[in-house]
Amino acid sequence: MARAAIAEARRLELAPICVALLDAAGTKKAIRTEDRVALMRPQIATAKAWGCLGLGFSTQTFTAMAEGMGPLFQTFRGLADNRLVPSPGGVLISRDGVLVGAIGVSGDTGPNDQLCAVAGVEASGLVAQL
Repeated sequence: MARAAIAEARRLELAPICVALLDAAGTKKAIRTEDRVALMRPQIATAKAWGCLGLGFSTQTFTAMAEGMGPLFQTFRGLADNRLVPSPGGVLISRDGVLVGAIGVSGDTGPNDQLCAVAGVEASGLVAQL
């Protein structure tokens, strides 16, 4: 999945990205970064994936919901030990309708990160839940 997400970033000629993969329990299974990726990208990618698992939906959905919800967002963020990033690029992963984990991508714009996350999941034959 991580390799496919990075391949999509290269195909689209995006900025260097980092990909984080977590299982359904939130355990890190893989982190892959490209050369020249910004220093905090692994933490951001992991937070995107973790936030998906914690809230039960993609960061794209959370981003849309977070607008105008400042106090509620801060409450969620505190409960999550600041592991929520309101930017697209975090997607839940399922197989046969069962949640198996989440992927987080960081490095370019949120919408481009999301494209790479979905490409990575779909390349593996699993389903990206948007």
